[in-house]
Amino acid sequence: MWIAFAFGSALFAGLTAILAKCGIKNTDSNVATALRTIIVLIFSWIMVFVVGAQKGLADISGKTLLFLIFSGLSTGASWLCYFKALQLGDVNKVTPIDKSSTILTMLLAFILLREALSPLKVVAMIAIGVGTYLMIQKKEKKQDGKWLIYAIGSAVFASLTSILGKVGIRDVNSNLGTAIRTIVVLIMAWVVVFVTGKQHTVKQIDKSSWLFLILSGIATGASWLCYYRALQTGPASVVVPIDKLSILVTIAFSYAVFHEKLTAKAGIGLVLIVAGTLLLLL
Repeated sequence: MWIAFAFGSALFAGLTAILAKCGIKNTDSNVATALRTIIVLIFSWIMVFVVGAQKGLADISGKTLLFLIFSGLSTGASWLCYFKALQLGDVNKVTPIDKSSTILTMLLAFILLREALSPLKVVAMIAIGVGTYLMIQKKEKKQDGKWLIYAIGSAVFASLTSILGKVGIRDVNSNLGTAIRTIVVLIMAWVVVFVTGKQHTVKQIDKSSWLFLILSGIATGASWLCYYRALQTGPASVVVPIDKLSILVTIAFSYAVFHEKLTAKAGIGLVLIVAGTLLLLL
């Protein structure tokens, strides 16, 4: 069953980007992030009570809590950058950069956590890196390049999230750690909304945008439920790469919904990213 849950995680993660893109068409991306985080927070605490992890709240040390907070801040920054990039750029270009956080995570794990880098992992990293480069080639029509800056920011903060989160959840249930981090993300997102003075735009959100934002939050929550359920019974070395295959779902739906087509070069890039990801399964 853990394989089914792993692929379920990838499916819902892939849908998240598409639903979010639909929801932020006429909505400020920071406001959209803050609103959908409420849904994600509900799901994360549902996970906590489902597995009975709430009992561990009293046992969390100050050090663990500190790392969870830092991890939450990194997650918040990653989400804010990611959804801003989605608002400005094409889904099939933003998503590959976001998924390239896998490379940064492995490098940071090697440097900071002294985790080994096998020759196979190095080959996988190169394949994912080259594939990402091919997929973000410039379009013939002129497009604002700000999306690229936000997309890179999303990947950098996502990789920091993984490293800080790994340190933070050593002595705490992963579901409880995720729920605590999500509280930090929610606070951070709303602080950004009020600092930028966008809180009044909530009243201007149309019904269609509300629907897609809610569905996006539900998709993220469902992805997390499947992901951590898969990790409970399946090996992380297999579950994590399967989850990263969500890029295939995102690209497929970006074509079906937004008619974003891949060039031949971008198609080769996608094949390399998938091949590099699958190499991590070996």
